[in-house]
Amino acid sequence: MSDTHRPEMAAAPKPAFELGTGPGRVLVWFYGVFTVAAASRSIVQMIMDFDRAPLAYVLSALAAVVYGFITYSLVRGGEKARRAALVCCAAELLGVLVVGAWTLAEPAAFPDATVWSDFGMGYLFIPVILPVTGMIWLRRAKTVAA
Repeated sequence: MSDTHRPEMAAAPKPAFELGTGPGRVLVWFYGVFTVAAASRSIVQMIMDFDRAPLAYVLSALAAVVYGFITYSLVRGGEKARRAALVCCAAELLGVLVVGAWTLAEPAAFPDATVWSDFGMGYLFIPVILPVTGMIWLRRAKTVAA
């Protein structure tokens, strides 16, 4: 009997596509750095000056949570994690666009900057580039795994 006729060989599943490999490692690194940066910034600001700009500080904390979840999903891997990370990247992009436009339209609402203020200008626009890059990678990961 040849290898092609063995049922155990035909039923072997394809190895799962690892989200945190190749270019995914760069995304994991960036999301990890942004998790630490946004979390530490928001914690310090909330402790020191919460009354000054509570909306900005809470939005920075929310950004840190989103970044952390995407980092975790990329490291965890698998189809469920890929889909969850894709949804979070889309939500992150929406947040960056809404907060970015809001900070330009009504600067008085933000006496202090958030991570997403002015579309992430304070972070070299990485907050607006990162979710787009992440969504491209995550969509590519689906086609490779299929």
